[in-house]
Amino acid sequence: MSADATWEPVQRVRTYEQVMAQIEERILDGRLKAGDHLPSERDLALSLGVSRPSLRESLRVLEALGVVDIRRGGGPEGGAVLVGTPGPGFVNLLKLQLALGHFSQTDVLETRIALETWSCWEAAHRATDEDHTRLAGILDAMEDPEIDTGEFNRLDSAFHVAIAESTGNALTAHLMQSLRIAINRQMIEAYASLENWRETAKTVRAEHRELLAAIVRRDPDEAARQVRDHITSFYKIGNVGGVSSPAG
Repeated sequence: MSADATWEPVQRVRTYEQVMAQIEERILDGRLKAGDHLPSERDLALSLGVSRPSLRESLRVLEALGVVDIRRGGGPEGGAVLVGTPGPGFVNLLKLQLALGHFSQTDVLETRIALETWSCWEAAHRATDEDHTRLAGILDAMEDPEIDTGEFNRLDSAFHVAIAESTGNALTAHLMQSLRIAINRQMIEAYASLENWRETAKTVRAEHRELLAAIVRRDPDEAARQVRDHITSFYKIGNVGGVSSPAG
């Protein structure tokens, strides 16, 4: 082995990345928590030994990722605050990566099936009467004879997200909402490609009713089977992304 093989390239780390790394480290070790205010821009820049433009660049990246909320103005309510609820950062990232083809439509289909069969199985155990009423109300709104494809798809998404929310698992609900937002364009295009989307909508509504019935009578195995068949059937009918089955 030559002597050159022992050398490793020197990594150039930009200033704003070093600032982000320090903030991330404090979040991960618990020194910073949701709702905490970061020091003022002036004080934080001095403490870190960086320029204020470099600090602002770091904070803008963290804001785009949904980690901090930059509140304008002075006083106790102003400045950079660590967000307490999931933001749009993950949604935006997933949407762009899907658009760039980083994940195939088969990947999306299989992930939907895995996520939604679990959600429906759990919903059959955990959903309350209020959840049942909310889900039924969404399906009633989908029966509007004047509904267009955009509103139909919005309500379709709301139905699946509401099932995930009824499980009481906040991460599952956020993942479901993020995934549905990310694939919204593909779903609308799938409906637009159908010769008679209203006929397909009838099938979708009927399958939703059967799925809700399984959840209401607390039959988790049937609920999981219903949603798996429902998702697979739509991808076949709509030929979403050219996917015809989970195996692709």
